[in-house]
Amino acid sequence: MTERRHDELRPVRITRGYTEMTPGSVLIEVGRTRVLCTASISDDVPRWLKGKKRGWVTAEYSMLPGSSPERIHRGSISGGRTKEIQRLIGRSLRAVVDFAAMGETTVRLDCDVLQADGGTRTAAITGAWVALKDTFDHGIAEGMVPGDPLLDHLAAVSVGIVDGEHQLDLAYEQDAGAEVDMNVVMTGSGGLVEVQGTAEGKPFSREDLTALLDLAAGGIEQLVEHQKAALA
Repeated sequence: MTERRHDELRPVRITRGYTEMTPGSVLIEVGRTRVLCTASISDDVPRWLKGKKRGWVTAEYSMLPGSSPERIHRGSISGGRTKEIQRLIGRSLRAVVDFAAMGETTVRLDCDVLQADGGTRTAAITGAWVALKDTFDHGIAEGMVPGDPLLDHLAAVSVGIVDGEHQLDLAYEQDAGAEVDMNVVMTGSGGLVEVQGTAEGKPFSREDLTALLDLAAGGIEQLVEHQKAALA
């Protein structure tokens, strides 16, 4: 593995319009991790939102066969880990959406892992935001969406303690041996949306928590710049 600074992201590439059948289609590559994020929009909403002039955003996530050294079975995509990740993606994106500005429309995001080398959920969130942006722009142009629903950028990154050192953006090899593993979701303006952190061995200190959150904030600033560059 190529040595990186502790505050350095793996190489990031965001490719918009990766497929042609949906208004939002983004391939995000973070190191060797590759996730395809597609988004579709429809003029319907869940039953409990009917007549409320509000929209909805939801997400699904899966690891495709061939995405890891051990073959992923298609029948396993509804497992508990998968459901937990897709709920994370959905609620993270909803944190930066004005549902009233959507009208009665629903955006459905599909995040499919083509290759996994750590950070699939964080890459999915970062790429799905760009797919969501493109889909809202399409909805506005088509007259489906009355206003711009996006309130802010949104990105996510992993941080951890590896061999006693704080590290940004863990690849699988680092994640597997980390003493602390944490996923952080933040808005472009620096608001925290979700923090998932676990000590794999001994407990970690509040000072470690602060340092890891600062490290994540720096990484998310860089990811937002990648989003902006992809949209430029």
